[in-house]
Amino acid sequence: MKIVVLAGGISTERDVSFVSGMGIYKALKSKGHDVMLLDVFMGYDSDDWKDVFNKDEDWSKAIAAIKDDAPNLDEVKAMRPGWEKNFFGPHVMDICHLADMVFLALHGANGEDGKIQACFDLFGIKYSGTDYVSSAICMDKGITKDLFAAGGIPTPAGIRFKKNEEPARKVPYPCIVKACCGGSSVGVVIAEDDAGYERALAEAFSYDNEVVVEQYIKGREFAISVVDGKAYPIIEIAPIHGFYDYKNKYQPGATIETCPAELSAEKTEEISRMAEKAFKVLRLKNYVRFDLMMDADGNFYFLEANTLPGMTATSLMPQEAQVLGISYADLCQDIVDITMRE
Repeated sequence: MKIVVLAGGISTERDVSFVSGMGIYKALKSKGHDVMLLDVFMGYDSDDWKDVFNKDEDWSKAIAAIKDDAPNLDEVKAMRPGWEKNFFGPHVMDICHLADMVFLALHGANGEDGKIQACFDLFGIKYSGTDYVSSAICMDKGITKDLFAAGGIPTPAGIRFKKNEEPARKVPYPCIVKACCGGSSVGVVIAEDDAGYERALAEAFSYDNEVVVEQYIKGREFAISVVDGKAYPIIEIAPIHGFYDYKNKYQPGATIETCPAELSAEKTEEISRMAEKAFKVLRLKNYVRFDLMMDADGNFYFLEANTLPGMTATSLMPQEAQVLGISYADLCQDIVDITMRE
């Protein structure tokens, strides 16, 4: 098959997306597919774009390791003057039309929020992951929490409000302040007091015009993926320092990850069935990764849904798949198969 692995973009997760894309690209190459790794934002600015699938070229050779901090997006945007008139880089749509499908390795805004999915639907381009509606729902942490609550999925109590709005009530300290549509824990801060709360709001609002402030759950942190409607093994995440922020997520050795998580059979079953229910509540397709917390009393809370979860060497979903005997390459192939079946 001819497959475009679409990565990059102009979200705070640009670097993460490239490393996910590189892994997917190499995995699908190993499965015998004709694959191109393409930056959705910079595109392919050459007149020979019609022949990209005939080139004997390593499209991943320019990908670097993830840095400790999120990329400077102003510098990225400056590389392509006039981008405001067309988000897609040169020949991106042309090349995607040449492929049998597009494997989305994008993370964050303009990639995971349903905009590209809706565009691809209009142009008849088949793509991996869920559709534009559920992508948009899950990208907005406030809407996700509303649907969790309505669907009987336990989630921390919280509020959401926009810049310059006065919230109707205050969440007791400590609390978590999040950019409503951020990703990779960029713009997520724990506030312990009024001063910390003001700093947290300033940081979160620097990434988005709306924030979510929610109850801080002290306890153990977990993730669970659901692929094609079926729950994968639960993984526990224990950062060595601090919480599971951007740096701890992508730097090898920064966290201790245990899969399957050390939970009772009853609790494992309870969380797994709830994850499959959440998959339906959010009307998801293909695959997702849920993040959750469990307090000292054994109560668990779903935090958010990641519709295009990371596929880097340290990412969680590939670790869960490995426990089931599914290699990274086989996981990528499974996603291709699900995409082509739908």
